[in-house]
Amino acid sequence: MQTKPALDALSAYKPGKPLEEVRRELGLEKIYKLASNENPFGTSKAVTKLLKAGDIDLSYYPDGAGRILREAIAAFHDVPTNQILLGSGLDDVIQIISRAVLTPGDTIIEAAPTFSQYSLHATIEGAETIRIPVDEATGTSDLAAMANAVNARTKIIWLCNPNNPTGTISSQAEVLTLLEAVPKNVLVISDEAYFEYATSEDYPDTLALLDRFPNLIIMRTFSKIYGLAGLRIGYAIIPEALQDAFNIVRLPFNTSSIAQSAAIAALNDQHFVDTCVQANSAGLQQWYEFLNQRGLSYYKSDANFIFFNAERDATELFNQLLQKGYIVRAGLKPNWLRITIGSKSENQGCIQALASILDNE
Repeated sequence: MQTKPALDALSAYKPGKPLEEVRRELGLEKIYKLASNENPFGTSKAVTKLLKAGDIDLSYYPDGAGRILREAIAAFHDVPTNQILLGSGLDDVIQIISRAVLTPGDTIIEAAPTFSQYSLHATIEGAETIRIPVDEATGTSDLAAMANAVNARTKIIWLCNPNNPTGTISSQAEVLTLLEAVPKNVLVISDEAYFEYATSEDYPDTLALLDRFPNLIIMRTFSKIYGLAGLRIGYAIIPEALQDAFNIVRLPFNTSSIAQSAAIAALNDQHFVDTCVQANSAGLQQWYEFLNQRGLSYYKSDANFIFFNAERDATELFNQLLQKGYIVRAGLKPNWLRITIGSKSENQGCIQALASILDNE
């Protein structure tokens, strides 16, 4: 049986082994996963209390429209409820948008490197990806070059902000200039999965631009700072003109009852969010100090991870750190590692493990 020819050039996502399996294989007492940008502090106590109560009736289908959660998100951002699109994580939202918008021969524009799912779904839909390299010195995305790359076939510009894996941001002025430069029939999608972690003063307020630019979409998630990665729940703030098309493509019950209820509880605990932001900023400083002492290049991060040039084979470093109980991310750029910011002790442990490897070479 024949499948889409576009799939021939793609590979299925390969998730890492379960932590318990890795721990047993390596004979270690503890494994620290610092590879997927999860929240090391878990989730809000309000979510834990909700889940322990067990009051959610799982015998019924979830609310397919996610009305209560969508109303809560809309109120939180002061936008109309019908502009909220729910997804089973942002991976699902990316798939929904790509499937609804892209046709064979279209193009999308993205930074390089950036989140891989944008181009994956473009390829599946028969579209071409135009990649604009980030600034080598700063890691920032070149939005002017993105605007210049727009052609008659361009349907989407994907702006990951903060960008994964660089952790860098595009400023308010840069985003505004991009939106003013591109035709209104080109979607500009600001993927803000890590926006809560951003502390730079010039991080953009894209919500304030929604009324002015009907081609702007904002994506956010409960997987990162809210600590609900295991429940798969994310959302987009979309133009009203696209809500029908997106909801036709969206699976009828794409978010679970548990995920919807947990997201509401998490959204209502902003104190937990603030605490995590402070801890993350302190963790980044730990890494900055170490990398500065070692003279290793890195990009200033507004996310919950650090991306740096280890000046050695990254895959080998990955394997050596794994032997010491730390799972990190290699393979995104030659010699570069992306490491999730953990708790203070996790950061220090990983730093010490990496230092011992570098000192023994």
